[in-house]
Amino acid sequence: MTVEIHVAVGVIIDGRGRILIARRRDDLHQGGLWEFPGGKVENGESVTEALTRELQEELGIAVGETEPLLDVGHDYGDRHVLLDVHRVLHWEGQPRGVEGQPLAWVLPSALDDFQFPEANVPIAERLQMEATRG
Repeated sequence: MTVEIHVAVGVIIDGRGRILIARRRDDLHQGGLWEFPGGKVENGESVTEALTRELQEELGIAVGETEPLLDVGHDYGDRHVLLDVHRVLHWEGQPRGVEGQPLAWVLPSALDDFQFPEANVPIAERLQMEATRG
């Protein structure tokens, strides 16, 4: 039986055009790979509520305004994920790896230097495309 997982994902871009990515813990599904931060949408939660909660828990930031960027569906065989990706337009606080996870601020052109779960690849491609268009 395939598990369905709805995930709220945040794309956080600093004033220098760098994108925040985090490395997944080794003991998690797709562990050791880099990802755009976020987490599961819980029952009764909106995507915005989930994103706000997850980014507070994982990064210690307070999310302000967000806007939808794209949706990505991906089947890993044992689970199907729907990534509901939002661009985080405003936040308060300095992102840090609250759970001990390494973080990196990366220019879009350098995203290819990091290994992502397959479901995150369309996000990286979209951000690289937007960066080349200026």
